[in-house]
Amino acid sequence: MTTVRLAGSVQDVVGTLRGWLEGPDDVRLVVETSGSTGAPKRVLLSRSAVEASAAATARRLGATGQWALVLPPSYVAGVQVVCRSLLAGHPPTSGWPDDRDRAWFTSLVPTQLHRLLDSPDDLAALRTAHTVLLGGGPIDPALRARAEAEGVRVVATYGSAETAGGCVYDGHPLDGVAVAVGTEGRVRISGPTLFDGYEGDPELTAECLVDGWFLTSDAGRLDEDGRLTVLGRIDDMVVSGGVNVPAPAVAARLRRHPGLTDAEVLGVDDPEWGQRVVAFVVPASSGADLAELRDWVAEEHPRAWAPRQVVALPEIPRLGNGKPDRVALRGLA
Repeated sequence: MTTVRLAGSVQDVVGTLRGWLEGPDDVRLVVETSGSTGAPKRVLLSRSAVEASAAATARRLGATGQWALVLPPSYVAGVQVVCRSLLAGHPPTSGWPDDRDRAWFTSLVPTQLHRLLDSPDDLAALRTAHTVLLGGGPIDPALRARAEAEGVRVVATYGSAETAGGCVYDGHPLDGVAVAVGTEGRVRISGPTLFDGYEGDPELTAECLVDGWFLTSDAGRLDEDGRLTVLGRIDDMVVSGGVNVPAPAVAARLRRHPGLTDAEVLGVDDPEWGQRVVAFVVPASSGADLAELRDWVAEEHPRAWAPRQVVALPEIPRLGNGKPDRVALRGLA
């Protein structure tokens, strides 16, 4: 199988992707996953999968145009920004477009959006965007509400490198994409945007691609209207003292604490509890008090979900695509 890889500067990556889109159909693009939980996986994407994703995105958003690249271009979200822009007939911009009178788009992770809303110049630019796709991790409802109150149109996306990027927009799959919830609440996805496998790892490919479905590592639920709610990764479920604790739900509660600016929650091996719930927090001023944060979580959730350890940090360590660096966090516990 012939493959193409991304390397070099932004201009190099754009040139590589342009050549790939215009080249033969049998060449696969190699895109690495974020590696947020360990070693990155090398995902093989066909041109037809990327083109199907771009076309479905355009139909869902109701327009095409230039895309602004403010994400690393080697990750799938950045790859899609470049490809969507090129397929629409426009080179992507590095930063905001000069001509903001025509439809333009961008993709961000929540941390980026939070910071950009605090910048008057960036906020003014985002107000002129047709759509801001927001993905790459849990989205605080307060952040989205703030953006929309400022006149920024936000669409929450869910997907991965294995699905050629976001394939579920605001809980609803793109045209042609099917979503199901299997055993243990595991989210499964099928459709024309799926990857062809993992390079050099046929065993993992066979484990994750089953009968035309990609078995994700995420837990979720579907409501009566077919709207998907992602509850977090399967391995985000911390079993502490025999109790199942959904770490993303605890982290979301902590982020609403007035004394914190950010938080992540993980399970760490513990001889007494099996796993203990550890909160990694960024205090707004002074240090975070464990008892107070436990009480804060217990006001909304079962007290058994409350963290048993708090690690105060100046900021949450993140990977290049904005996702929390889970390996680094566990090392800090």
